[in-house]
Amino acid sequence: MPEESSAPAAARAQRGIQSIEVGGRLLVALAHHGRPMALKDLAREAGMVAAKAHPYLVSFSKLGLIVQDGTSGHYGLGPLAMQLGLISLQQSDPLRLATARLPELALAVGHTVAIAVWGTRGATIVRTEEGPTPVHVSMRHGTVMSLRGTASGRLFAAWLPRHAVVTALGAEALDIDTALEAELTRLRRDGLARVVDGAVAGVSALSAPVFDGSGTLVLCLTAIGPTASFDTRPRGEPARALCDAAADLSARLGAARARGP
Repeated sequence: MPEESSAPAAARAQRGIQSIEVGGRLLVALAHHGRPMALKDLAREAGMVAAKAHPYLVSFSKLGLIVQDGTSGHYGLGPLAMQLGLISLQQSDPLRLATARLPELALAVGHTVAIAVWGTRGATIVRTEEGPTPVHVSMRHGTVMSLRGTASGRLFAAWLPRHAVVTALGAEALDIDTALEAELTRLRRDGLARVVDGAVAGVSALSAPVFDGSGTLVLCLTAIGPTASFDTRPRGEPARALCDAAADLSARLGAARARGP
């Protein structure tokens, strides 16, 4: 008997159910807008006519994936969708998810990348991955980053509660001045920290924030390299790769909206 080709098996493994994918666009539209929607608006966002969308909504209502408001008639996400979301968040470990992305991110950025979290002594490096370039800037696990002089430190300063920032700066014998206030405001607007020849001459860094579903900054993705060969432009390829990875991780952790330059 001839051996069965693996190609058809692979094709079968990838085959889905088209009607589920079509109806799923309605759920994606609701999740994207984050509020109840009228049938015509929801159908339009999902790329279908209202008559086609309605049967899917009836089935989703029976499953508890959506609910219809009795007064306005608008459709919103239901109790089952909420339960699934909570379970997903419980299963999502930010550090584990980010660590898995580091090798790919180091290749995309072309330099050493790291994960920084807020520890007992401040912004702390907990994971690193060297890039493909022959010249590396070393970042050791456990290194505490200056809140003002490093890219990852500035991101935490931008989104931490004010009292935590004041306390951390005090430990560095620094305070919040007008220049720092302006920089933190810019960071909250742009979602990217950039330091050129900062704490160490000849070394530059970029850092992008990762948020959870409550909007809390849980970690930073940081790239660091020699200033002479590191493209630190806010819209350069390394910055885009870093921000895309951070936005994707934030979305997986339930963040309401992506942040980036």
